[in-house]
Amino acid sequence: MTILNETYTLSNDVAIPKVGLGTWFIDDDKVAQAVREAVEIGYRNIDTAQAYGNERGVGHGVSTADIAREDLFVSTKLAAEIKDYDRAAAAIEGSLADLGLDHIDLMLIHSPQPWDDFRGDDYAEGNREAWRALEDAYGTGRIRSIGVSNFLRSDLENILGSCTVAPQVNQLLVHVGNTPAELIAFCESEDILVEAYSPIAHGRMLENTDVAAMAARYGVSVPQLCIRYTLQLGTVSLPKTANPEHMRANAQVDFVISDEDMDALRNVRMRDYGEHSGFPVYSGK
Repeated sequence: MTILNETYTLSNDVAIPKVGLGTWFIDDDKVAQAVREAVEIGYRNIDTAQAYGNERGVGHGVSTADIAREDLFVSTKLAAEIKDYDRAAAAIEGSLADLGLDHIDLMLIHSPQPWDDFRGDDYAEGNREAWRALEDAYGTGRIRSIGVSNFLRSDLENILGSCTVAPQVNQLLVHVGNTPAELIAFCESEDILVEAYSPIAHGRMLENTDVAAMAARYGVSVPQLCIRYTLQLGTVSLPKTANPEHMRANAQVDFVISDEDMDALRNVRMRDYGEHSGFPVYSGK
């Protein structure tokens, strides 16, 4: 039994593996091979998005992997720019077509604002409309679970105040150096599972000497410590890699971080993502 076999249970009783493969920045013509290799290693949770431009490749990897479709959990995300019902409904069908799947296990609204206005204007009505399209697809069984990404408490409350199906997931930037404890606690109080993307801070945590020293004490790598940290926060961890050696290492996290060290890691502050700071999610907004 490894972490790759362990699952959380969403509020609708759907099981979701605790560790998944993130596919941001893996090109469409390379991602199918990455998916197949991940599946061979034991990964059962594959995460993509319309914005990644690789749904077609992910779907091909899923369909050509040596495993039954029902044994995989495939997630994608509705483009952040889509804030009306009709375009959202069409985009959901577009993802199903691009993935080549008859159902998606989890689909999220990628952001409460379009990327060029991240944390900007109020798109409350548009998010409610996009959510209604997800609810309708969920009702037909085309999507097994629905959620959001990058949603703050106010964004979640907007959905919770009008929905017929509450979000089951909120995928957030969570890593050592950026632990939104109040938001995670609010999600837990609403039975919304948090998924942690960029659990190694888009690679920047590799440069942190204090974290490296702690990892050495546990006899593990910095990525392993960071992934274990997000798991002990009660989140799904979604490390991104196309390297099979890294995939294997990222799943070797069967150790326990002490309460004292968890507290120390919670208090790490890291908001400088260097060259990646141009991306909205790393901009500090």
